[in-house]
Amino acid sequence: MPDPDRYTRRSFVYRQLAARGARFRRLAGAAVASDFGRPEDERRALERLGLCDLSPLPRVGFKGPAALDWLRGRRVGGLARDNWADAQTSGALAARLAPTEALILGSLTGREVLCARLEAALDATPRPGCYKAMRRDGNFHFLLGGAHAADAMATLCAVDLRARAFPAGSVAQTSVARMSMIVIGVALGEVPAFHLLGDSASAAYAWGVLVDAMAEFEGIPVGFDAVRHAAGARPG
Repeated sequence: MPDPDRYTRRSFVYRQLAARGARFRRLAGAAVASDFGRPEDERRALERLGLCDLSPLPRVGFKGPAALDWLRGRRVGGLARDNWADAQTSGALAARLAPTEALILGSLTGREVLCARLEAALDATPRPGCYKAMRRDGNFHFLLGGAHAADAMATLCAVDLRARAFPAGSVAQTSVARMSMIVIGVALGEVPAFHLLGDSASAAYAWGVLVDAMAEFEGIPVGFDAVRHAAGARPG
């Protein structure tokens, strides 16, 4: 089992995960918490309420007046309106945050290459008016999923995140527990969920707050394997 301390890229909350008994494996060049020793229980828990750390996985942002046109030229689909996210054929997610800014989240297979391809393309041929935002280093990335995910978020956030008001694909740039976060609604098969991204310096605090908020609904931290299973990804 990989030791996160041996990796240059690891989660901002890997110590908290290790303290809960997380078992790590190498994925996308980083140590990812695959489970907490009870994978079947975690799969069932995610149907109700579970919190997963996705921080080690690929993501990248692009800003500037030419950013969206550049992304469309690189066959990134969607990006038609602000505060909306579109799934890509690869399984990645492209969210338009503003007329001059987009966020790309890698596929939940853990083997997504879109982020790397886009970064390499811009490095090789810079485009005036299009600049990278280093979201993988600058933001934590958690996923809160399950039937009670919106209920738990209601204790921390003023935005109505229930499915009828915030369907899959919706994006909110808002305050969660007095922290600025990006909230993206998604569906993992039949499981409603939210991608949560915020300042990496606040990752440990955010994780603790979310764990506390889940307690009322008997939610627990779950490993990446439970999320992959809910999303229908094959083991690997």
